Amino acid sequence: MRTFLIFLFSICTITTYSQSNFQGKAVYMSKTTMEMNFGGIQMTEDQKKRIAERMKGMLEKTFVLNFNQTESVYKEEEKLSAPGGQVFGRFGGMMSFGSGLKYKNTKEAIVLEESEFFGKQFLITESGTKPEWVLGAETKKIGNYICYKATLTKEVDPFSFAAFGSGGRGNNNNDDAEKKDEKPKTMIVTAWYTPQIPVSQGPGEYWGLPGLILEVNAGTTTVLCTEITMNPNEKVTIKKPTKGKKVTREEYNKIIKKKTEEMRDQFRGRGGNRGGGRRG
Repeated sequence: MRTFLIFLFSICTITTYSQSNFQGKAVYMSKTTMEMNFGGIQMTEDQKKRIAERMKGMLEKTFVLNFNQTESVYKEEEKLSAPGGQVFGRFGGMMSFGSGLKYKNTKEAIVLEESEFFGKQFLITESGTKPEWVLGAETKKIGNYICYKATLTKEVDPFSFAAFGSGGRGNNNNDDAEKKDEKPKTMIVTAWYTPQIPVSQGPGEYWGLPGLILEVNAGTTTVLCTEITMNPNEKVTIKKPTKGKKVTREEYNKIIKKKTEEMRDQFRGRGGNRGGGRRG
């Protein structure tokens, strides 16, 4: 009976959401957990605590999704950098994955993302193929909305925090250490969507369900909607991003991988010099 009532409510609201000037705004909180083993580097507990505090700004973020019937833009909420936010120096640019503007058009199957990496602007194009969600019957309430569960099996982006969340590589280069530190190639993503807002949109890369996605659990990252405004007074122009060099996701990952390996080699080289230069 409850499912039937939700279905009727959704049908009644479709007229509202099909208006040409309809727009909605959803605010999401994203939180990622990460093992603070720091690649096996020896540190005091106080040093680890200070670094963890400085990393908090990268692991806990606020995003805003502006959407209409078929389009959306998803972007990190702008805020002032906390003191000491530049502690990672040039390494910081490598830790800012997913912070660019993300555009999705469900009608035309277009997914674009603006991203800056080491001072260079990229416009990443991705497949607009609808994700193969498995719909479930389980429900829960998020705020004032009844949400349904859906799951998705997807490949793990090797340069996302989901991949880094289980800890980085140590300094031991033997085969056993490498195998032990291997990351899974796929993961199960759990989403909660509400038919009460019948738009096929959601946070970040997630979309394709019969209702707005209000929560996503992917690896060590949880994204939760904390605020929804329907037809806000201040409208946002939703349009395709155009800035940056056009690359595919695969090409972009290759660029990151190459730079990551260069920085890793430099870091290990400096560490080796420090270790071998100690005087008695």
